[in-house]
Amino acid sequence: MHIGDTPEEAAFRAEAHAWLKTHAHRRDSHEGKTADHTRDLARHMQECRDWQRVLYDNNWAGITWPKQYGGRGASAIQSAIFAEEMSQFDVATGAFAVSIGMVGPTLIAHGTPDQQQHHLAPILKGEEVWCQLFSEPGSGSDLASLGTRAVRDGDDWIVNGQKVWTSFGQFADYAILLARTDVELPKHAGITYFILDMKSPGIDVRPITQITGVQHFNETFLTDVRIPHTNIIGEINAGWKGAQTTLMNERSHIGSGGTWSVDQLIELAQQRGLSGDLNIRQGLAQAHARAETLRYMGFRMRTAMSQMRMPGPEALTLKLAYANHWRLTAELATTILGAGAMLWADDAPEDNQWGQHLLSQFAIRIGGGTDEIQHNIIAERGLGLPREPQLDKDMPWRLSNKVG
Repeated sequence: MHIGDTPEEAAFRAEAHAWLKTHAHRRDSHEGKTADHTRDLARHMQECRDWQRVLYDNNWAGITWPKQYGGRGASAIQSAIFAEEMSQFDVATGAFAVSIGMVGPTLIAHGTPDQQQHHLAPILKGEEVWCQLFSEPGSGSDLASLGTRAVRDGDDWIVNGQKVWTSFGQFADYAILLARTDVELPKHAGITYFILDMKSPGIDVRPITQITGVQHFNETFLTDVRIPHTNIIGEINAGWKGAQTTLMNERSHIGSGGTWSVDQLIELAQQRGLSGDLNIRQGLAQAHARAETLRYMGFRMRTAMSQMRMPGPEALTLKLAYANHWRLTAELATTILGAGAMLWADDAPEDNQWGQHLLSQFAIRIGGGTDEIQHNIIAERGLGLPREPQLDKDMPWRLSNKVG
């Protein structure tokens, strides 16, 4: 593992930082990240589109994407460096987490030339916002058990079912959709991956008011929705392969997310006169240790990318470690705030950012696979332990759905 940049990486970092400094406002290191609940979502979406267009016009969008689709054709380590530098600036990017972080890599790996030509450049330009129609009320952790049905009708597929936890679905132009196309095959084998135009008739998107007060997530109802056969990504009944590409990119995105610094917590404890409290000091030391662990795990990831290698088990553990750090650190912040942590909106201290962080932990711990699912993946793929028994693994979905 190497720590720090090579001369080439340092030069790229300097170039990226210089460009960002002239095009964006630098975030004050002491102000933290104001939660999105303080913004109007529609306004936030437009800010994301505007910033994405600025990135595209200046050749900073899709750093690892092929040049023919508007990307930079650069390395993964350069993409990571740019993300690190951009995190220091007050720019809006959340609306494109699915579009650029998940859809783009999936289309590049599994899409047809027509699909790539039609969608990749508009995504990078900020013209297309995508959402993800994977999870269902009864199929979250066990995603492969999903029951949304797609039946072929000539050159179209007719889709019926319900999806849930659709981020920004109320604003999306397109969606990536998993649907069951053969009930006689085992659950992993009878799924097909579709591109769905969110303006299609029969789609009902209903925002969900979350515990944080925002409506970032949605439930989506599909009633006799028609999808052209040409909108299949990959092959019929082979959608699980493409889904794995999407999910791996989702976990990587969550695990590489930025968070507050421990220095902010230390300042908060000092402001509350608790910097000498032994329990608080122990909590701060543990938070620092977790943050440093994440930083060095990031170095290992960066080393692999710099050497053009696939990351090892650290890639699997990073998302889980990040979610755990988020939970424990937010809990420590509320302990420091005491009764003040129960206040809301304008009455809350610190612009209520710590209360928002505490409540948003559940989305971090569930998105991209729950903590429990991550433990299984790490055990099986990272440590090579025996797989957990699955009685319905080779059973036709039609029968497993009855017993499960």
